[in-house]
Amino acid sequence: MLLKAGEWLPHPLMIASEAAEGHGVFMLNVISLLIGAVALVLGILAFLPLLGWAYWLIIPIALVGLVVGMMSDRNIGRNLNLVVIIIGMARLMLGGGLI
Repeated sequence: MLLKAGEWLPHPLMIASEAAEGHGVFMLNVISLLIGAVALVLGILAFLPLLGWAYWLIIPIALVGLVVGMMSDRNIGRNLNLVVIIIGMARLMLGGGLI
């Protein structure tokens, strides 16, 4: 490959750092999705009668996933955790916070 006067090739480390930067943001979305999936499965189990108190533990887990999802460039992880939080809060309100 011939270069004209004044042109330069980017350094390989510069190219690698740009690729790694985008990859890290994508991984935050995957981590947020995994946290949301765990919270969703626990939320489905806690939807059974007399297990509503478990949402006191599930909502903070989903909040951690929400924060991680907010740092990502995609929305699906954040949205999943928002759904789990909203369902959990509604279940706590319906059960009086315990049942």
